[in-house]
Amino acid sequence: MKVKEAAESLQRVRELPSLRGVVLDLLGSLNDPQADVESVSAKVALDQAITAKLLRLANSPFFGLSRQITSVNDAAAIVGLRSLRNIAVAAALVDAFDPQRCPAFALRPFWRHAIGVALAAEAMAPLCELEAATAFSAGLLHDIGRLALALALPETYSELLQWQQEQDLPLLEAEQSRLGLTHCEAGAQLAEQWLLPPQLIRCIALHHQTELREPDLLVDLIHLADNLCHALDLGGDPGDAVPVFSLAGWQRLGLSNAQLLAVCKQTETRHESLCQALAIC
Repeated sequence: MKVKEAAESLQRVRELPSLRGVVLDLLGSLNDPQADVESVSAKVALDQAITAKLLRLANSPFFGLSRQITSVNDAAAIVGLRSLRNIAVAAALVDAFDPQRCPAFALRPFWRHAIGVALAAEAMAPLCELEAATAFSAGLLHDIGRLALALALPETYSELLQWQQEQDLPLLEAEQSRLGLTHCEAGAQLAEQWLLPPQLIRCIALHHQTELREPDLLVDLIHLADNLCHALDLGGDPGDAVPVFSLAGWQRLGLSNAQLLAVCKQTETRHESLCQALAIC
């Protein structure tokens, strides 16, 4: 029975509409060595909604710039390619999904947590000799399967979330019991449909696994960033719980306690201003 339920759930996920073309182009450019500020700026400028949020963020306390930014090109010249792409993707994703589809799914805590994980992953990446822009995108998208299930199966997922709270179960256990699959599997399916880079798909699929068959530092990084942000309660969800933590993954990353404390402080400092600029308050 669970096999049939899982197949039906995945089919509903496959039927979800794709992201706007500019967002997929920006995510795809993570693997493009030819991508530059000019080409990315041109893509962003084609989407008025993304441009508006980007300019609001560029003029927010998040960057603390001394002069008014009035164009995508100005923003790109000051914040750089990495920040431009990350901000544009975050702005587009926050607006891409209808919160009314599944009222029981708390969209505000979801995005506040995702932004926190993205910032924590971005801060830790250079310490682990990983690419910060990819880490930010992986952190932002790591739980996209939760959103996919809420949109594809709104009534079923609402009932699941209620049952999870009543039974005081971990989310993964509740999803596996009721749907026959987890948000990690659903998210990986959606990411494959969007033709996202393989490293992002792996992070989405494996970020809750405490033991990896093939160790992957980016997956370890997102796993740790996710746990840190749950512990810091950046989502502001009263029912939030810290998932099972992989000590082996932390050891592979080679981060000290002092470095983790610095990452937590930096993430908390930047988190609220980014959420406010993206209207996730």
